[in-house]
Amino acid sequence: MKTNAARILDSMGIGYELRSYDPGDEHVSAAEVARRAGLPPEQVFKTLVARGDRHGVCFAVVPADAELDLKALARLSGDRAIELVSLKEVTPLTGYVRGGVTALGSRKSYPVYADETLELFDVVAVSAGVRGTQMVLAPSDYLRATSAKTGPITR
Repeated sequence: MKTNAARILDSMGIGYELRSYDPGDEHVSAAEVARRAGLPPEQVFKTLVARGDRHGVCFAVVPADAELDLKALARLSGDRAIELVSLKEVTPLTGYVRGGVTALGSRKSYPVYADETLELFDVVAVSAGVRGTQMVLAPSDYLRATSAKTGPITR
């Protein structure tokens, strides 16, 4: 099944592989998603939605086995303070549900900040925009498609 995110990559001429897995009925951790997708957790990136005091909503893209450092994200984004949005705000802001959030094809275009470790790998996986499907692609292609800025945003 093609998602909006996959169609965007197609339109940009970016190659990728879709990997589907059974998401189950309950929310699963990003590390479990990595296991189900057959990749190490450090190569699977989760997309979080945050809001800064100066620049508003943004996406933070971090490895499945890492925790977002809000102060580091604020520095990278130019905000004084930043916090994750509440779960009830995720779908209205992005059009995606928890476990299926991606920076590609969201309801509005928000700035994207990716942890610098994304560039360490030949391929990385990010959500394809639905629970149960990951897109595997080259980090440089992901950064180009999302216009993401990279920096140290995990601890």
